Amino acid sequence: MSLFKAASTVSLLTLASRVTGLFRDVLMVSVFGVNALTDAFYVAFRIPNLFRRVFGEGAFSQAFVPVLAGCRATEGDQGAKVLVDHVSTVLLWTLVLLCLAGVVGAPLLVWALASGLKEYDAAVVMTRVMFPYIGFMSLVALAGGILNTWKKFAVPAASPVLLNVTLILSILLGVPLFRRLGIEPIYSQCVGVMVGGILQLACQLPALRRIGMLPRIGLAAASLKASMNDPATRKILRLMLPALLGVSVAQISLLINTQIASHLAAGSVSWLNSADRLMEFPTAMLGVALGVVLMPQLAAARASGDEDRYSAMLDWGLRLVVLAAVPCSVALLVFARPLVATLFHYGAFKDSDVEQVALALAGYGTGLLGLVAIKVLAPGYYASHDMKTPMRIAIVALVTTQLLNVALVPWLKHAGLALSIGLGALVNSGLLLAGLLKKGRYRPHPGWPMFALQVFAATALLAVFLMWANGSLPWVAWRAEPFKRIGAMALMMAASGVLYFGALRIGGLKLRQFVTR
Repeated sequence: MSLFKAASTVSLLTLASRVTGLFRDVLMVSVFGVNALTDAFYVAFRIPNLFRRVFGEGAFSQAFVPVLAGCRATEGDQGAKVLVDHVSTVLLWTLVLLCLAGVVGAPLLVWALASGLKEYDAAVVMTRVMFPYIGFMSLVALAGGILNTWKKFAVPAASPVLLNVTLILSILLGVPLFRRLGIEPIYSQCVGVMVGGILQLACQLPALRRIGMLPRIGLAAASLKASMNDPATRKILRLMLPALLGVSVAQISLLINTQIASHLAAGSVSWLNSADRLMEFPTAMLGVALGVVLMPQLAAARASGDEDRYSAMLDWGLRLVVLAAVPCSVALLVFARPLVATLFHYGAFKDSDVEQVALALAGYGTGLLGLVAIKVLAPGYYASHDMKTPMRIAIVALVTTQLLNVALVPWLKHAGLALSIGLGALVNSGLLLAGLLKKGRYRPHPGWPMFALQVFAATALLAVFLMWANGSLPWVAWRAEPFKRIGAMALMMAASGVLYFGALRIGGLKLRQFVTR
C-alpha cells in the first residue's frame, strides 16, 4: 500500500470518526446546553483522556512502535511476536494498578485539573466512573501500534467511531431512562464512555488474530518478571521515560489551561471544548493520519539504513501539511463564526455561545500549521529512538505557552488560552524542524520556494472569498432555518475547494505528485 493511499484511508476513516464526534457534541450541547454540569463532564472526561494521551497513545506508542518496527525488520514476525507478548504483559499489569490509583485519587485529580469548578463533587463521581477508560484505550493503542506496523490501518482508524456511537445512544436512550430513574441525565454519558472503550478494544482483537499477533498475556508474577527482563521490553521502558516527560509537558500545558478556564466565566471549559472539537478535523484528518502512517515506515527506513527514503518521506509529509493546513488555518481565522453557527447553534446553544466558541476557534486556528506539522516532525525523532530532543523542545513550548497566557488571558479570556496554545505549537514545530535540518536527517527536496508561493497565493484568494461570505450572509440569524444555513455552508465549502485547488492548478502546481511520490 502506497503512503498516499494509506494516509487517505486513515484520513477518511478519521473523518467518519470526527463527523460522528461532531454530531455527538452538537447533540450534547443541544440537550444539556453550556453550564456548570457540562463543564464538570468535560473535565472528568478529560482526566482519563489526559492519561491516555500521556501514557497510552503518547509515551508508550512513541517508544513501542519504532522498536517493534525495527524488531520486525531484523528478527522477522516471530521475534516481533515475542516482543508483543512481553510488552502486553507488562502493560496490563501497569494499567490495573493505574486504574485503581485513579479511582481512589479522583478528588485530587479533579482539584489539580479544575479546582474552580462549580460542580466539583459531580466531576469527582464522573471521573471515578470513567477513569478505567484509560485501561481499555491504552490496550487499544497497543493493538493499533501493532496493526499499523503491519500496514493494517483501517481497524485502528475506524474504532473511535464506536465511542461516538455509544455516546450518541447514551443521549438518545440513556437520558430518558436516567430521568425516569431520578438520576442527573448527564451521567448517562459516563456509561457511554465506558461502553465505547470496551467496544473499541473488542474490535481490535479479530484483526490481531488474523495477522497472528494476538498477545499472550502472562497473569502470573513469574511471567511479569520474565517480560520485564526481556532486553527489547527494557529498551522500550528506557525510551518511554524521556517520551513520557515530553508528552507530559504538552498535557501539563493543557492542565494549566483547563485550570485557568475553570476560574473564568461559567461555560469557558465548554466553549474551549467545542472549539477543540472543530480543530480536531484538520489536525486528525491530516496530522494524525500522516503520523500514524509515517511512524512505522520511518522507523523501518532508519533500521535498514535507508536515509534517502527516510528524508523523502518527511519531505512528502511536510508538503502535504503545508498544502492542507495553511488554507484550513486561514478558514478558521476568517470564517469561524459561520462554522460554529452551522454546527452548534441549535437547542440550548445560545447566540452568545456562538461568538465565544468562534473566538476560541480563531485562536486555535492561528497555530493550526504548527499543530499539524508536529505530528509529522516528531515521528522523525522517535523513529531514530531520539526521545530527548522532542522533550526539551516541548518544555520550551510549555514555557512559551504559559508566558503568553500571562499576557493574553487578562485581555482575551478563554480565547487567550486557545491563542497561546496555537502560538506555542508554532514554536514547537519550528524547533523540531530546525533540529531535523541541523542533524541532516531531513534534506528538503528542490522546489520549496515555488511550492510555498503557489500555496500562499491560492490561500490569499480563498481568504478574500471567505471574508465576503462571513460578512454577507446572516449565519446566526438563520437559526430558525437550519437547512438553509446547512445548504449555504455546503455551497461555501464546495466553492472554497474549487477556488483553492483551481488557483493551485492555474499557478502550475501538479497535485498528482503527492500521489506518485
